[in-house]
Amino acid sequence: MNSGSLSRLPAQCFYKGCRSKEEEAGKGGVSPTSGVIVRKGYYFRFSDSRKIARFQCLLCKRTFSQASFSSCFGQKKRRLNEPLRKLLAANATHRGAARILRVSRHTIAKKALFLGIQAKKWNDNFLRDRTSKFPISKIQFDEMESLEKSKCLPVSIPLVVETKTNLILGFRVCSMPAKGHLAEISRRKYGYRPDERARAAHDLFTEIKPYLSPSLEIKSDENPKYPSWIRPHFPDARHLKYKGRRGCVVGQGELKRGGFDPLFSINHTAAMLRAHISRLFRRTWNTTKKKERLATHIEIYVQAHNQNILETSNKPRTARNAILPTSLS
Repeated sequence: MNSGSLSRLPAQCFYKGCRSKEEEAGKGGVSPTSGVIVRKGYYFRFSDSRKIARFQCLLCKRTFSQASFSSCFGQKKRRLNEPLRKLLAANATHRGAARILRVSRHTIAKKALFLGIQAKKWNDNFLRDRTSKFPISKIQFDEMESLEKSKCLPVSIPLVVETKTNLILGFRVCSMPAKGHLAEISRRKYGYRPDERARAAHDLFTEIKPYLSPSLEIKSDENPKYPSWIRPHFPDARHLKYKGRRGCVVGQGELKRGGFDPLFSINHTAAMLRAHISRLFRRTWNTTKKKERLATHIEIYVQAHNQNILETSNKPRTARNAILPTSLS
């Protein structure tokens, strides 16, 4: 049991309407350090076998516990959060994760949404801290393609990575119309499908623009639409375009066959997404049913991907072991 935190009192009451928080807001309330929070015993939490302290606010007379401040508050199976995070970032399906953890796949689906929200917060904080002193000056941009339900319903995944470090800076998931011989079949079966790629690229560049250097270098392939997407956001950037090449089988089309690849960072990162996210496998019966769930799954992997790079870059080359995000409290 973890009872070491029982000796510490929280600085303020947990509830928003309490007067212990008004002083900080400039409303002349009671100081949060004036002893208005007292201990109120403890309880044993069976979900993770911990001893959790209870407290009471003498101003509002309401009670709360140290668990009230946790993002996992109210969860009965918080022990599954970290194992599930690792499984979802290591090519496990929902049904496969449910079989390994011995829970319902509906539990996995609900926890995946929670982990996606937490991963989004971590990714935003990581990007802000990473660029607080030195903005990023070299990035690579490209799109991945996947599907929802059917090959007639493709989705695009605009992706931005930092050159050389392979850190994922941002992504979006959006719908796009089917191409080639599937275009007519898609229109006949599902109707008109909007092309949201331009809007998704606009939102993505708007999000990451504050973290990028004014003297930016952007590398991409020769897609004719990319200059019109990039120029409004980065008019002074140096945009380098390279001709696309045939992919190799082992990289599922993302890695290129032989020779020097100027877009190696984006292609290698995209190949890693396909290898570690079960929904993105090219040859599989596991497909995405909703593109919002695909975005949630990618957020979970981006957190694991970036933290793994961050941790291993600070270790000696002989001891670079894969490290996934720390568990939630």
